[in-house]
Amino acid sequence: MSWCREERVVGAMTDILDTRSVPAADRAEVVRETIGSRKVQVEIDFPAEAGPAAAYGAISQLGQLTVCSVRSNALSVERTPTLARDELPPSIFLGLQLAGSSLVIQGGREAVLKPRDLVIYDSTAPYTLVDTDGIRQHFFRIPIAALRLPHDAIRQICATTLSPGHPIADLVATYPYRLASHPDIYTHPAADAVSHPSVELVRALITTHLDATALEKEPPRATLLVRILEYVRAHLGDPGLHAGQIAAEHHISVRHLYNVLAAGGISLGDWIRNQRLEGCREDLARPGLRSLTIATVARRWGFTDPSSFGRLFRATYGLSPREWRTLGDRDPVGATGISSLIPAPE
Repeated sequence: MSWCREERVVGAMTDILDTRSVPAADRAEVVRETIGSRKVQVEIDFPAEAGPAAAYGAISQLGQLTVCSVRSNALSVERTPTLARDELPPSIFLGLQLAGSSLVIQGGREAVLKPRDLVIYDSTAPYTLVDTDGIRQHFFRIPIAALRLPHDAIRQICATTLSPGHPIADLVATYPYRLASHPDIYTHPAADAVSHPSVELVRALITTHLDATALEKEPPRATLLVRILEYVRAHLGDPGLHAGQIAAEHHISVRHLYNVLAAGGISLGDWIRNQRLEGCREDLARPGLRSLTIATVARRWGFTDPSSFGRLFRATYGLSPREWRTLGDRDPVGATGISSLIPAPE
């Protein structure tokens, strides 16, 4: 169709949406189909009194990050209970308000957003976005698995304004604004490298807000699980990481550590192994790390025995580390394309 121009350069893929080239009667459906196929399936309300549906912008894929920067005269966007049960991998959407004010509703909560305010909503539950002057947000979709945070913890902060005035929130608001406002970056050969640090920055925003919110309402134990997981994640490269060390760092007994993890549905040994494997898998597919040997990548993530690592990698993903890296070499999109072929460990 003439309404959409696609651009592909090595690490990124971008669709340019411009309804000005579409017959007025078809514009609303074109926007719904484009958003549904590239971002998420939603119902979009274009008020008749505003004239023909209008939308202009870009939807880009950068590794695990989907960036949707589209201005539209749509009055509301709704993910209905039926649509929330679709086959989209569980994801979060980070919304950045650009101008005016809007309302985000999910899980019995409502967030009123002002310019540069941030909000998160969850693809697995119904939500509604309302802006009487037209939807004016940058949207960033990230699979929940990529965040490596408990889904229940993320649900706690959906449809809340995220730590306004907090230094990390201010930093995060500035970064995605610049990222979404410069679509020329998506056609740069190194664009895919932006994905990983972007996800890490959003993870920092979520954990910051969880800490701040919980400490206002109840003692620090409310965020203990998230703090434990963040500590473990930061020390995955330590091959000697063990339960006693983790418990001591958080001033709790080993027994209490295991009880906290069990309440979150987490087995410590399995979780550490899976996080290390996923870290290796991502690094082996990353073009900028091709000069590192497979053994070096394994050691970076706490695996000291290359043979045992190779067997474990194959048992988990169905390919040897070398086969996985070779597959990435043949696919110029790198981790963006091949990561969908083999699921991450649960």
